[in-house]
Amino acid sequence: MTKIHVYFMPGMAASSTIFQRIQLPNDIFEIHYLEWFIPNPRESIKSYAARMAINIKHDKVVLIGVSFGGILVQEMKQFLNPMKVIIISSVKSKSELPTPMKIAKSTKAYKLIPTQLFENIELLAKFTFGSSIIKQRLVLYEKYLSVRDKKYLDWAIEEIINWERIDIDHKIIHIHGDADEVFPPKNIKNYISVKGGTHIMILNKYRWLNENLPKIILE
Repeated sequence: MTKIHVYFMPGMAASSTIFQRIQLPNDIFEIHYLEWFIPNPRESIKSYAARMAINIKHDKVVLIGVSFGGILVQEMKQFLNPMKVIIISSVKSKSELPTPMKIAKSTKAYKLIPTQLFENIELLAKFTFGSSIIKQRLVLYEKYLSVRDKKYLDWAIEEIINWERIDIDHKIIHIHGDADEVFPPKNIKNYISVKGGTHIMILNKYRWLNENLPKIILE
């Protein structure tokens, strides 16, 4: 039997270590991990997605992206022929972004975010994972949030807030926690709800994902 190749894209500033608890039956699936690289000056997300798509070495793959990684895999789809695209704790269009991000776009307030302060892992963890992070786990978050280059962080924040997608691709499979505070579910339409899932459910709802992802991919 030919295995299904599944490519995982982490969220903003995160490395693929956030997927270390995700396990899929290895007789059916082969897992591959994608990593962020530093964008070119003023690079569009479409251009970045085209460059990331070069790392996909198989046909008819499954792309799974978390948070900003979910936005990126949707942009990568136009350069590939994936079997499925699954996003977790993410959004499918600019209409699903939370109100503060929409305001930040109109006022350009995001340009005032002092990303150099994200060397402080607690600030970066709160910004990327939400305020529900636990201080005792900061060492763990430091391991997960390894991409702290200021050029990358400035670019990522700008691309999230200014994402221009209007039309939702209804083939996208969207898994979202009902307690996500970064992308509140009240703004999200047509998704598979995970009870108690926060923005970091890739870390703490891995049992649900391990049980359900194979079925979602295969159905």
